[in-house]
Amino acid sequence: MRVHLVTMPWHPIDLPSLQLGLLNRIVRQARPGDRVTEFHASLRWAEFLLERSGGRLRPGDYVSVGSDAIFHGLGDWVFSGALYDDPGWGLARLRDYAAARDVFIDTAVAMRPYAAAFIAECASEVLAAEPDVVGFTSTFMQNVPSLALARELKRRRPRLTIVFGGSNCDGPMGHALHRNHPFVDHVVRGEAEYALPALLRHLDAGTAPVDVPGLCWWDGTLSRANTETRRIVAPADIPSPDYDQWQTALDASPIQRYVHPKLVVEGARGCWWGEKHHCTFCGLNGSAMAFRAKPGERLWAEIDRLVRRHRILDVVTVDNIIDMAYFQDFLPRVADSGWDLRLHYEVKSNLTPAQLKLLGASGTVHIQPGIEGLGSRVLDLMDKGVTGARNVRTLRECENHALTCSWNLLYGFPGETADDYTPVVDQLPALVHLQPPSGAHRIQLERFSPHFTDPARGFAERRPAEMYQHVYDLPEDELADLVYLFDTEDAGIAGPVEQRLKDAVAEWRAGHAHSRLLFAQDGEELLVHDRRHGRPPATHRFTGWRAEALRRLEAGRTVTALHRLLTADGHDVTPQTLAEWIQQACSLGLLFRDGPTCVALPTWGEPVRLTEGAG
Repeated sequence: MRVHLVTMPWHPIDLPSLQLGLLNRIVRQARPGDRVTEFHASLRWAEFLLERSGGRLRPGDYVSVGSDAIFHGLGDWVFSGALYDDPGWGLARLRDYAAARDVFIDTAVAMRPYAAAFIAECASEVLAAEPDVVGFTSTFMQNVPSLALARELKRRRPRLTIVFGGSNCDGPMGHALHRNHPFVDHVVRGEAEYALPALLRHLDAGTAPVDVPGLCWWDGTLSRANTETRRIVAPADIPSPDYDQWQTALDASPIQRYVHPKLVVEGARGCWWGEKHHCTFCGLNGSAMAFRAKPGERLWAEIDRLVRRHRILDVVTVDNIIDMAYFQDFLPRVADSGWDLRLHYEVKSNLTPAQLKLLGASGTVHIQPGIEGLGSRVLDLMDKGVTGARNVRTLRECENHALTCSWNLLYGFPGETADDYTPVVDQLPALVHLQPPSGAHRIQLERFSPHFTDPARGFAERRPAEMYQHVYDLPEDELADLVYLFDTEDAGIAGPVEQRLKDAVAEWRAGHAHSRLLFAQDGEELLVHDRRHGRPPATHRFTGWRAEALRRLEAGRTVTALHRLLTADGHDVTPQTLAEWIQQACSLGLLFRDGPTCVALPTWGEPVRLTEGAG
């Protein structure tokens, strides 16, 4: 059997497709006689736009539509005209949507006229491989481009078998995709390691795949959806990805000079925190929350193999959360290897300074710690299991260990009030030297999240997000099963409080690049050099118990606990004197106060920063 695997736009053009890399290995291991080929249409689309537009639509434009506009559906909309054979389909609705939200759509509109010709060219290229089965992987805004190509393939070769899978096909989404698009023969819902080989066996035998868990298939004109399995794929059955065909495609692509390629690896699936305390807003992991991880020795062996084979040192892990065992059996191996790797990792925000130091020593340069908030009460509403003070401490330690930190500040949780945000917003100017969030964002209702599955949590009214109206030509009841994001009544803060939060975050982002708040030791004196945006330059000098107090507060402590430590160390200071000093230090912006807990804000060592657009 000839199996052709396809990843459509808008897969990131600097990354191989982990899904294709895994599926390639899965099929070849289970069926050594099959021929497996790949089509990296994300690269081809960037090439196509660059060539056909005479250089006006460049890879940076691909990113602006494919990644930056993900919550407005622009990438899917670019291809919806090709799917529905109407170049103007949804344009009026998109313009109304964009005007109401001040969304820039010119780049997407400029791309739209090229989509139909691209789909036609892709179909010719895929069919030239003479496949028996074409498998599409679909995540985020890959649905409509994949459907457009699948429809054209089926039109040209009706006997071709079309299979869809990926996170866009999880749960009811997969069945809705199948029953509304008759040119899709099968949809694999959930993990593919066991399901895809089983489906291929049925295709070989010409038998109905009634026993493949979760699979959607056509029984005549009836779309059937097999019961999904509770069985999860064991780490031992998750192969190491094969990126050879991606490398060949990249090496031959004119896009190569525009991107800095990275490798993608997978150490774990699921979320160990979510198994116990599912963050209320999070729909990631879908139906596969159960956490499992490869042993650290095996993960390192996979990375070693991929780096040696592809000569690429940037490695992105797709794990939703790091396996804490990796601090014992994986990261030390990386640190001891002597390799100049640059790792990218998602972690929990309550890591210790020692753990963050090990991440830095291992070559980790970028982390996504899921901070999401700086006020403890709102973090409790999220069920994050961390305090605001601890999150601030994490931001500070990222500076100390040269870790780039990506995070969002979320709001809009049922039960939050202005009083939860006012003390945080008041202190944001003091944090300007620490890495800011991407912005302040109102949460959206995500399928699979506790907010979605339990309407009693505050979002009883929900409807498919408005952006899907310019993406799909489907009735609302079908969209309700097909899509991932939903509109609902706003909860939490609004009006002046919301605007003040957004303005404060914007100020933080604007002032960060040139801000410093640095510790320095000068004999018996502890110095703090303040060079933060919005404050006059100053150097503060501390000796005795005051210097000791500031150092003790690096770990974050209540005033009572701090007083107990200082007196135990022999310092003669009264609770009132200490409280007055704390108040003074807070007014200078040297401490962040989260309820009763204070955490010191100065960092050690000059951080290396590039202004936006540098390099």
